[in-house]
Amino acid sequence: MKDSFNKSMRPKRVNCIGFDDAPFEKEHKGRVSIVGTVYAAHRLDGVLIGHVQKDGTDAASQIIELVGHSRFHEHCNLIMLQGICLGGFNVIDAKKIYKALKRPILIVSRKEPNYPAIKNALLTKIPDGKKKWEIIQNLGEMEPCCRCYVQRVGLDRMETEKIINFFCINGNIPEPLRTAHLIAGALGRGMSKGRV
Repeated sequence: MKDSFNKSMRPKRVNCIGFDDAPFEKEHKGRVSIVGTVYAAHRLDGVLIGHVQKDGTDAASQIIELVGHSRFHEHCNLIMLQGICLGGFNVIDAKKIYKALKRPILIVSRKEPNYPAIKNALLTKIPDGKKKWEIIQNLGEMEPCCRCYVQRVGLDRMETEKIINFFCINGNIPEPLRTAHLIAGALGRGMSKGRV
């Protein structure tokens, strides 16, 4: 596959880590597992496992610590996130990660988020909801890109399209995120289940 991909369409950033969270019951309190899959182009090279607080405020700092203290840090040149939240409404401050790790951030979603519903939940039900909503607003709304929706920090539109097309091998979601989702599902339920 690496030889068959058109070199003009190959993105500059193919060494990446994609993050997703493990499923949990609605009544769950405490920590939620997160999984980072490390890819060198189309090859899975490693896995990172950490935790965030459900509906907490530590998602960005946990990703910074996981990546920054891993043996993959030096070679990683892109961080992918499955949505803007981990562990329920633990909103990820993508700009904080970008500033700390000096790596572009690509946030991917299969569908366009329902921003009015997210805002309502954050402002009426979630601790520190106002601050979390401000982080989302500061990042800007997701934009359609190829077969999904994205937000980006430190990436231009052309490079983002190349990344999405390069990594979408088995569906509409980039392979690092699809794999992270499967592993996280197995961690949470004992087996993977459902679509990304």
